[in-house]
Amino acid sequence: MSFLSRFNLTSRDLERYLAESLDRGGDYADLYFEYISTSSLSLDESIIKGATQGISVGCGVRVLAGERTGYAYTDDLAPEKMLHAARVAAQIAAGPGPAARVEVAARAAEHDLYPVPAPEADAGLAPKLELLERADKTARAWDPRVFQVRAGYADEVRHILIATSDGRLTEDCQPLSRLSVMALAREGANIQRGMDGGGGRVTLDYFRTVRTPEDFAREAARQAIIQLEAADAPAGEMTVVLGPGWPGILLHEAVGHGLEADFNRKKVSAFSGLIGRQVASPLCTVVDDGTMPGRRGSLNVDDEGNPTTRTVLIEKGVLKGYLQDRLSSRILGTAPTGNGRRESYQHMPMPRMTNTFLLAGEDAPEDILRSVDRGLYCATFGGGQVDITSGKFVFSASESYLIEGGRITRPVRNATLIGNGPDVMTKVTMVGHDLRLDHGIGTCGKEGQNVPVGVGIPTIRIDRLTVGGVA
Repeated sequence: MSFLSRFNLTSRDLERYLAESLDRGGDYADLYFEYISTSSLSLDESIIKGATQGISVGCGVRVLAGERTGYAYTDDLAPEKMLHAARVAAQIAAGPGPAARVEVAARAAEHDLYPVPAPEADAGLAPKLELLERADKTARAWDPRVFQVRAGYADEVRHILIATSDGRLTEDCQPLSRLSVMALAREGANIQRGMDGGGGRVTLDYFRTVRTPEDFAREAARQAIIQLEAADAPAGEMTVVLGPGWPGILLHEAVGHGLEADFNRKKVSAFSGLIGRQVASPLCTVVDDGTMPGRRGSLNVDDEGNPTTRTVLIEKGVLKGYLQDRLSSRILGTAPTGNGRRESYQHMPMPRMTNTFLLAGEDAPEDILRSVDRGLYCATFGGGQVDITSGKFVFSASESYLIEGGRITRPVRNATLIGNGPDVMTKVTMVGHDLRLDHGIGTCGKEGQNVPVGVGIPTIRIDRLTVGGVA
């Protein structure tokens, strides 16, 4: 089925709606059509507690006039509803420009990052239920102290069609799947939890052959048992070593958001006005790459119809640029980087990360540990928060260990990392050669919108970072 047929549209319809959008003098307009099918399952106490399947269809109409933005959306694609949404967006962003005639034409895709022959959301629930049951059984068998297991599976297939007033017509089919497991362990009154999961823009077969439910379940159970045996974390300023993979969430939150162009054109980011300046250790090169096949944060095109790119944000410590959407790039006079993203047709696009990570260095991970006489090793993180303007952050380490005499020793819990993103980047003194990306479970929130993302780092050493603990 062609994308125009899926939405019961013709090229003439699109041109009419775009012309109506520009009738009040806007200088740019786009239409974002979305058809998404979803399914999800949740298992708790060894029984299925919830199962849903759904379909959502709609269109968002955006009009730009200078720095003004008009946006309207409709879940009814009848011509009269579409024309009404176009007029509302045009009225909000009314500008001095003349009305324009629009012609659209499809263009060839530059990427093919996730070919999916059969949409997983159209498959039955039975094979997905089997995955959760396997996870539940494996986690409970790991240790008798594991007393509760929760597992969830969710997938979607999103069909998008984007028509723009500069004549571009872009389409994409975007699959996304995720499986997660949480295990609770108890010893006396002490109850601890562990979590793991993964996925990406993959088919159901990924969970049978690449990362299985047993893999996630064993890891979740292992974390829970480790936490039962952990002592309270120390507090104070110390050397911190971050393990590879998911700890890259700290880079995402404390640095990545500050490099999104909307914060910088408004001059509210700690990185505003610093392009070309040294903002991190020379050992640090930070990249956002939406072109990695199958990754959770990857896209053939962003939600404005632009091809995703590999964008170097910080190179050897020097700030090179920001993540751009169309609006910010117009205002700042730069090219879009393929980072205009939105949660759904009900939301306006904004600059967002895709897969953001720190490139590998030259140090061996074991040498990094040996260089630390006393410090903290963080293997994985839970929640955290950051103030974009100041760069200050607080993160809780869900699995961490003491480093004593250059070796990882006792597990500790309730460790919190406190610092300032730009400042911390200058304190990176060793970078491992073991870059690892997360397993594909990350979701990023910004201004009420959630989108899937990827993170990653190699093992790194950070000097003089404040650790909050209770010991």
